[in-house]
Amino acid sequence: MYITSTTGKHFDPINPDKNLIDIVDIAHSLSLICRANGHFKSFYSVASHSIACSIEAGKRGFDKKIQLACLLHDASEAYLSDVTRPIKAMLTKYLEVEDKLQNTIWEKYLGFIPDEEDRRKIFGVDDDMLSLEFLNLMPEKLGDRYKNIISEVNFEFVQMELTEKRFIDRFYELTL
Repeated sequence: MYITSTTGKHFDPINPDKNLIDIVDIAHSLSLICRANGHFKSFYSVASHSIACSIEAGKRGFDKKIQLACLLHDASEAYLSDVTRPIKAMLTKYLEVEDKLQNTIWEKYLGFIPDEEDRRKIFGVDDDMLSLEFLNLMPEKLGDRYKNIISEVNFEFVQMELTEKRFIDRFYELTL
């Protein structure tokens, strides 16, 4: 079984081959997936969220590997789609598949799988950004984690093609 990616690769998300993982496929797909399962008041893509997380990690002084990990922290969604947090917590097999795929992506692009300390940084930024997104795009206050954000985040609609390009540009900025 496989999915056909935007670059034409036949990719098996259950048994991921890191040679078939492509940053172009990731950027394209994430630029078309809306955060909050499409329930925000306006479109805000997973790619925009990932870019914002990566920039925030840089503002916090995290090294380029953590910034890249933040950019790629939702990359498995390019091949699996997203499942909302309340449902995802109940889907143990999905979580296993997602974890395996995400680790394969991190291994390919970071050269390692983030340890617990790295994950605390990565998902701390992610949770802080989620709080800010809900405050600006719902609006709904999910605690005070948004107060930890030190970067400027633009929540205006950006064309998918431009978001895709920004994602790829950020990737190369961190990897070259």
